[in-house]
Amino acid sequence: MKSNASAPGKVILFGEHFVVYGVKAILCTINKRVTVTATKIQGNMISIKSNIGNLNIKSNESITEIKSPLKPFYFLANKMIEKFNENTGIEIIVKSEIPLGVGLGSSSACCVAGAAAISRLFYNTTKKEILELAIEAEKTIFQNTSGADCTVCTYGGIMEYDKKNGFSKINSEPNFYLIIANSKIEHSTESVVENVKQFKEKNEEKFSRLCIDESELINNVLILLKNNDLVGLGKNMLKNQQYLETIGISNEKLRLMIELAQKSSYGAKITGAGAGGCIIALADESNLEIMINQFKKKNYECFSTKIDFVGLDTF
Repeated sequence: MKSNASAPGKVILFGEHFVVYGVKAILCTINKRVTVTATKIQGNMISIKSNIGNLNIKSNESITEIKSPLKPFYFLANKMIEKFNENTGIEIIVKSEIPLGVGLGSSSACCVAGAAAISRLFYNTTKKEILELAIEAEKTIFQNTSGADCTVCTYGGIMEYDKKNGFSKINSEPNFYLIIANSKIEHSTESVVENVKQFKEKNEEKFSRLCIDESELINNVLILLKNNDLVGLGKNMLKNQQYLETIGISNEKLRLMIELAQKSSYGAKITGAGAGGCIIALADESNLEIMINQFKKKNYECFSTKIDFVGLDTF
């Protein structure tokens, strides 16, 4: 028996870091995907094959003993074998179009696609059940995950999230491209979040004002998304970038990339934790090729995406 599933990556369009302090964030999925194929096999081995390596372990091993980044897949397979008390092994094949470790939701997409493909070897899980499994699996590598990334990867499209009210799907379907350019600077999300916390503690009044400004920006963006107003969205991306600069998550290379993007895009900003990772720039068909060529001339790794409105797909 074989089961297939795929899930998209994601970007944070607006609101990163401020979301930790109660401001809304706006996330969307991108049309770059992780595809997982799961097959029941004889024996009691869980075998995982991927472009970042392989993992072969007997079922019923302790998850805490596994150091591989592939352990969410092992966790999901082992959980299903135990739940249904089946004498089976599982082979899992993972194929990804999403760059790793740069804030594009690769881990979350893996957990969502993995949860769907593996669980559906045993029963017809709902999207809600798959999401719950995916968040549980993601916690094996990111203990404090909010579940925001897994949620948007499951349901697709654009979503708003805040700590008080949770997740809400935005029904707008704007038509634009995002150019994603990779700085190739490694960063630790935890250390960047801690640095922002320290900035807040030293600048309480200033940070409070920034949160108010960011909330107003998000409310404006929700209207602009509905109207597919690229000029307005681009201006707000640049404004959001100024706020991110103020809280100290940018650096010289990211600034140079954003300046380059500004020459031909509607607007650009950091996406995700900052201090490295990726920037996003807003484009349509009129300036898409120009922008990509500008980045490639400077030897930046970049690609274009559109918003994915499908989310999790099982087949």
